[in-house]
Amino acid sequence: MKVLRIEHEGLVLGGLSSGQAGRPGLLLLHGWPQSSRVYDQVLDELAQDHFVLALDLPGIGESHGALPSAEKAVLADLLVGAAERAGARSPLVVGFDVGGMIAYAAARDLGARIAGAIVMNTVIPGLSPWGQVLSDPRIWHFAFHALPELPELLVQGHQQAYFDFFVNALAGRREAVGEVYREAFASAYERPESLKAGFDWYRAMPADVSHNSRPKNFDTPVLYLRGDADGRTPDDYVAGMRAMGAQHVGGGVLRGSGEFSPLEVPAEFVRAVRDFARRCQRP
Repeated sequence: MKVLRIEHEGLVLGGLSSGQAGRPGLLLLHGWPQSSRVYDQVLDELAQDHFVLALDLPGIGESHGALPSAEKAVLADLLVGAAERAGARSPLVVGFDVGGMIAYAAARDLGARIAGAIVMNTVIPGLSPWGQVLSDPRIWHFAFHALPELPELLVQGHQQAYFDFFVNALAGRREAVGEVYREAFASAYERPESLKAGFDWYRAMPADVSHNSRPKNFDTPVLYLRGDADGRTPDDYVAGMRAMGAQHVGGGVLRGSGEFSPLEVPAEFVRAVRDFARRCQRP
């Protein structure tokens, strides 16, 4: 595993990499409030047969510079471009939470440039069951994070305490997300611009809804994975993607896991990614 630094479109994108550039590419994307460190237990195993990049999303952790938009389609284009620049051709894009929204955007809009997408533990803005999920009181933070300035004012300087609330709520096995990772995630959002970048993902969701609500047929292979800790199944999420044009989409469950699958069930995560990658591999 090596520290990664890519200069692309006026930004510096940092993170971790493992494997040889000639192998099939994997682009791993984190969500909120994590960093690329969430993948460090699976990188070297996946690198046995892939060239693996785990990037800090723009503005987070070792990634510096601000994008003009936090829309997920914009982020998808930037991050796939950065992976290409690093030597990962036609990568399989894997993401959870906000990273899963970006992976879906890549599948929808950049199918000619990627092998496929794995979307994990997230709801796609504008796709069923978006409205149902937002009405769940446990998802209160979507509205709070979308407010201008107030989230930064209240959370700055209290990142770890605030983030710990979400780790404890979303992890199926809290002990798997130990203090080292909790501190690393808080550190990744320590800069004011990093905290703003994370909240901007939520502020851009109305634009994401507008973009995704336009039906578009696409044949990029998509796998929707979900941990079973919260009792939800992949079925409604798969149906929502299919209804909006995903022609090759299926679902799967990572048992014993919540949102932090690469840390909670690393062996099962690696197995699922490898199995799907084999199905997506292009001649």
